[in-house]
Amino acid sequence: MNEIPASELVVDLADLREGGEKQNTAEQTLRRALGDFGLVYVKGHGLDLGKLESLYERFIEFTERTDSQKGEVSRPDIWYQRGWTPANTEKAVVAGGQPDFKECYFAAPMPISERARMFFPEIYADNVWPPGFDKDAFENPYMALGNAVHEVGKSLLRGCANAAGLETETFTDMIEGGPHVTRLLRYLALKEEQVGTDILWGEEHTDFNLLTLLPGGRFYDPSGVRCARPDDTAGLYLRARATDEHPEGQMVYGRAPEGCIVAQVGQQLEILTGGQYLATPHIIRPPVKAAGYTRTAFAHFMHCHSETRLFPLEKFVNPETALNYGPPVLAGTYGLKTLVDIGLAPKEALGKLGYRQYDRLARARSEG
Repeated sequence: MNEIPASELVVDLADLREGGEKQNTAEQTLRRALGDFGLVYVKGHGLDLGKLESLYERFIEFTERTDSQKGEVSRPDIWYQRGWTPANTEKAVVAGGQPDFKECYFAAPMPISERARMFFPEIYADNVWPPGFDKDAFENPYMALGNAVHEVGKSLLRGCANAAGLETETFTDMIEGGPHVTRLLRYLALKEEQVGTDILWGEEHTDFNLLTLLPGGRFYDPSGVRCARPDDTAGLYLRARATDEHPEGQMVYGRAPEGCIVAQVGQQLEILTGGQYLATPHIIRPPVKAAGYTRTAFAHFMHCHSETRLFPLEKFVNPETALNYGPPVLAGTYGLKTLVDIGLAPKEALGKLGYRQYDRLARARSEG
């Protein structure tokens, strides 16, 4: 599999604010990166990535607790949107439906919209934290890094808007009060008999949010020591936009250059731009030559506010985009349906989207 030409897909946040030729060049790179690959490598982000190391260490300590202990902060009642998600729970929508070989921890790093909570209480739930963990060792750095990455995302979204010929704050205005969530992930070790099988750390999927930011995953050898990529098959792969040469989209390996973080287009951003920016299907592959390796990752998911109308913006509306992305739907409705599709929310949750007047009428008639 080919590797993305990284040097051509790097954008410096400073250049997006520079004005003049530097900004024009950066926006051109952004249009190509997000249009053909749905992914861009971001430098000049100002994040202290060293803080990610200690956060991963604390998270690994948590994942090594028993399932019973971890279950104390597992919340299927709120569709796993906070706390611990057990392994083999979530699955991709379009691919084979194999549950992902990972466990996760969800937290919202910023205040919750009380208005949105009224309509989507599970999606806008309060955080939960593991008992017995020092707040300064896990909760506080988790929240701080989530907020810092969010600010990087806002800067990038301003660049995305400018590059698409929109008002600078078009996307940042849409995310105020959105159900943003930060996720820690640990991809599980394969046993000898599982190596080389069809087990995937993360099955092929597209993110359903607006923008995903990934400050960098880590591999660990069977003894638990951080290590380099175990073999040339492990890691993040994505399916680029279809071309005449590759009508199904070429699968390429995504590796950020040193010091860069990764930003990926989500379905909401693809819809709003009528497909100008591409929500790229991506996959996380385990090593195929050795057992016992694990991987951690940190992902921050930026969402439109749940009352945002998802449909191509006026600039991008034409008969083709209207057919591809219509009819319009609220972001909260879209998110709830997706959580059902990927196995985190029960099918009964779809009843929350129904027209309730008939239920009220039926109750009135039965009581009459």
